[in-house]
Amino acid sequence: MIVVLVVASGGTWESPALTLLGGHRDIVVLKRCVDVDDLLASATAGQADVAVLGLDAPGLDAAAVDHLRRYAVRPVAVVGADAVETGRLRASRIGIASLVADDDLAALPAVVLAPDAPAVAPQAPVGDPLLADPLPAGPPPVAGRVLAVWGPAGAPGRSTVAAGIAAELARRRCRTILVDADPYGGTLAQQLGILDEVSGLLAAARLATGGLLTERFATVQRAVDAHLSVVTGLPRADRWVELRPGSVEHLLEVASDHGHVVVDTGFSLEDDPGHDYGARPARNQLTLGALGAADEVLVVGAADPVGLSRLARALVDLREVTAGTPVRVVVNRMRPTLGWSEKDIAGMVGGFTRLSGLHFLPDDRAAVDRALVTGRTLVESGDSPLTRGIAALVDALAPGPPPAVPPREGEPAGPVRLRRGGTTRQR
Repeated sequence: MIVVLVVASGGTWESPALTLLGGHRDIVVLKRCVDVDDLLASATAGQADVAVLGLDAPGLDAAAVDHLRRYAVRPVAVVGADAVETGRLRASRIGIASLVADDDLAALPAVVLAPDAPAVAPQAPVGDPLLADPLPAGPPPVAGRVLAVWGPAGAPGRSTVAAGIAAELARRRCRTILVDADPYGGTLAQQLGILDEVSGLLAAARLATGGLLTERFATVQRAVDAHLSVVTGLPRADRWVELRPGSVEHLLEVASDHGHVVVDTGFSLEDDPGHDYGARPARNQLTLGALGAADEVLVVGAADPVGLSRLARALVDLREVTAGTPVRVVVNRMRPTLGWSEKDIAGMVGGFTRLSGLHFLPDDRAAVDRALVTGRTLVESGDSPLTRGIAALVDALAPGPPPAVPPREGEPAGPVRLRRGGTTRQR
């Protein structure tokens, strides 16, 4: 016996569909849901097997489909007869394999009883009618690694280190995407002098839920130079509720197809059990998702006594999250006035987890301040002890060709973003 939930959101097909399903001896209609939120709440009870829903129902997206599948509820979409082609494309993007046209409802019971068997035979589409502005053709992108920069509470310098690593990779002519995924409010846009009216992270989340992020990934980035771009973060900390579960993982997967990805995360690893009872996202899922998607995790800690104590506890907590992902520790703001050598600190942190490497960055306030007040990367701000330390760190992260020579003729030599102070955007 197959138990079915139905949500039509006012569709004219609802009444005949209920008649067909209710009259079948192997199907029981458990509930007619008023909207997608009601459907997701009903699915959480764990009593249904299939959800029959209108493909144009408000709130139906990839996250909603993931929620249904988490509770073993298979979605079957009903689409208008005049929109089968576009409906098939959208359904595939959000994870729905079974599709029925509203003028062929007689096939609905068979589709409900046959797991994930599309009612409409797949055809090779000539083009994607949902894309009004497809990306221009170009050379194929080169896939890269995802490097997650994380650290405990107390502002140990996560964003500074993440931006420095991304800028150094770009200086070596590696295509690099810097992602601001801090759920407590992004700072990379301000740090790099990017005047951005729309959050790249929120735009990417909206495209991901609609299944359009892969095609429109270029629209969520802001170019810094020929090799570095930024996906800007949340403009306000309270807007984390707009990010559906799984959106950051999808963003990092798409971004890594285009080059190396450096993601700046939040500090908290606490899970929010409240998201299990509905569609509400968990605030720290951004951080946990980024760490789960990373090829390598860089843990940033401050070199002072409080920072090292927090770092030690953080390494213990991190072991439960990384699940075998390589972990490097970056001890930031190292200075001789503390009275500790690198060997002393290595002995303090080395026993808390197995490390891929331990690196030290000097306390170079002059270089950081110079970069911040001009809205530039550390690399753009000139040579300094900190830039040399970051270069040594990148040597360990991405061994390969030496740093690039000056730009080739025709490449932009400077930033391609709108900076503080009124500099116009280069085209």
